[in-house]
Amino acid sequence: KLYIQSRQGVEIEEATGVTIKNSTILTKESGPIVTTNNADQISIDTIALKRINARATGLAEKFAATAMHIWPDSFSVKPGGKARWSYDQGVILRGMESLWNATGDAQYFRYILNAMDYYVREDGTIYDYKPDEYNIDHLNNGKLLLTLYQVTGKEKYKKAITLLHQQLQSHPRNSLGGFWHKKIYPNQMWLDGLYMGAAFYAQYAAVFHDTAAFNDITRQFVMAEKYTRDANTGLMYHAWDESKQQKWADPKTGLSPHVWARAMGWYGMALVDALDYYPQNNIGRDSLIQIVQRWSAAIVKAQDAKDGLWFDIIDAPTDTHNYKEASASSMFTRVLLKAIRHGYISADYLLSAKNAYAGILKTFIQNDNGQINLKGTVSVSGLGGNPYRDGSLDYYFKEPVVVNDPKGMGAFLQCAVEAEFAQPNSKHPIVLLDAYYNNEIKKDALGHDSRWHYAWEDLSNGGFSMLGKQFENKGAQLKTLTTAPTAANLNKAAVYVVVDPDNIKDNPTPNYMTASDAAIISDWVKSGGVLILLANDSANCDLSQFNMLSEKFGMHFTNESINMVKGTAFEMGAAFPVQGNGILKNDMKIYVKEVSAMDLKGAATAIAMAGDKTVAAVAPFGKGQVIAVGDPWLYNEYVDGRKLPINFQNFEAMGQIVNWSLSKTK
Repeated sequence: KLYIQSRQGVEIEEATGVTIKNSTILTKESGPIVTTNNADQISIDTIALKRINARATGLAEKFAATAMHIWPDSFSVKPGGKARWSYDQGVILRGMESLWNATGDAQYFRYILNAMDYYVREDGTIYDYKPDEYNIDHLNNGKLLLTLYQVTGKEKYKKAITLLHQQLQSHPRNSLGGFWHKKIYPNQMWLDGLYMGAAFYAQYAAVFHDTAAFNDITRQFVMAEKYTRDANTGLMYHAWDESKQQKWADPKTGLSPHVWARAMGWYGMALVDALDYYPQNNIGRDSLIQIVQRWSAAIVKAQDAKDGLWFDIIDAPTDTHNYKEASASSMFTRVLLKAIRHGYISADYLLSAKNAYAGILKTFIQNDNGQINLKGTVSVSGLGGNPYRDGSLDYYFKEPVVVNDPKGMGAFLQCAVEAEFAQPNSKHPIVLLDAYYNNEIKKDALGHDSRWHYAWEDLSNGGFSMLGKQFENKGAQLKTLTTAPTAANLNKAAVYVVVDPDNIKDNPTPNYMTASDAAIISDWVKSGGVLILLANDSANCDLSQFNMLSEKFGMHFTNESINMVKGTAFEMGAAFPVQGNGILKNDMKIYVKEVSAMDLKGAATAIAMAGDKTVAAVAPFGKGQVIAVGDPWLYNEYVDGRKLPINFQNFEAMGQIVNWSLSKTK
């Protein structure tokens, strides 16, 4: 079979004499896969077509297509120039990563993979990366290498990540422990550097369980705010020279002369991104949230009430040479939206964020014959160097403003994904994932014990990171319960997910469901909780004890394993929603492999079937609801778009279950 994946969702089941025009080959893992933005560009002599999985393509995806067209593989700031290891590319790729998580469309992951593989060699060395320059910008792309390592497990990415982390370990610092921006800029901290270095540092610390590093990361953010923030306005100056030796530095404070918008944007983006990786109980997390709150208050005060945008130099709003700037406005909007969604700041900021996004679309976005472009980004603004940049207004306003600057494109792409796919929820419901009945531990790359297999933080095939992102995009908070459930620790949870309880094969000392535990959980459901039960086939899951819980709701997981798929014969794993089930759309096809068939009674009803066998069911119970599936099928391997043929709609089904679950919360 040759699959043609288009935005209209066309599957070509059989084809001969196929001609694809204006397309890009993405992978040859299981036969050629190509994409095209228009099904009319496909010319086929003999073909059987089936329209599937149709979904509207939003602005974020159309804009991503522009970036992928401009930079199909390697990267140079000016397309066509020499490929460089550049932080600019990482800003765009971070947007692609967000888009992959939001859509389940693997073309965005493959684009990241292809882009980084241009630079990262098999031995882990990185083309065009010069560690001895000690340029903190060079660390930004490491965020994507961390993602690639977590997803693929390939050793070359770990080696490259280690190389970048070694720069951090020996990177020069000022007397207070703050990272210099570059070796050639001694004693200087620029706000830009927090996005490049500190956010990478936080992601690294989370992936490799270096919890002690968060103290150092917090120090970077706190120090940058302390020494660059204006006490009257709350705005933050572009940079600070501890030595006060630079010509651009104030001789008393060491501050640069003006508030450059994109610098504050970099800092805000760094804050909300680093917080994704902070341990919940780390004191530094509270420090960063408080900074986000002060940052947001200052930014909104400086927002233009007429168009919702921000000037390039925020502290010079009346200067006739000043102008509204696209990259900073996109960064500010994205930070506000993400901070609201996570509950770091009040929903009172939502109107400001919405006005800003509307202003961006009206002022900076243009459609040129179907290609979406971004105008209004200042190409660069720095300090010092040769020729010398003195930080004056005259200097800032002389820098060129361009169309489709990669920093602006990356900022807008991240902003657009947040605006289109994420929704704030004023209740911030807690989605609690069990790690007591399923508690599989392995050593990570540095020898630390690490939870895996159905963990929120696990990006590999067996992880729940995609499911977690869907819940987070709806404004939910993710937490993990590592102890037995009690009335107290379930009390604040809106949704509780129990998946694939261990048997002796998975865990030498498994924690089995007990009658007492089942009573506690069912009481919680009765009072209004939403319970998601994900079992497995009997060979890979404890069903006998687990049924103590599921049978309270009229659901029994049998020892009959169905949909036993052989190799890549994916159709053997097909299942279909029951008409009018109220959760899954009727015209879908989902994939569930090696699933435990279910027997139902009482109020429990089937929502999906494989032949005449129930694979998923729902039951009301008191004020709450229970949904159960005979397989842990919401794990990454079957929702992230990299494995299943496109005629299966597991990602869409996952989103429908997430939406339904949150709609039923008390």
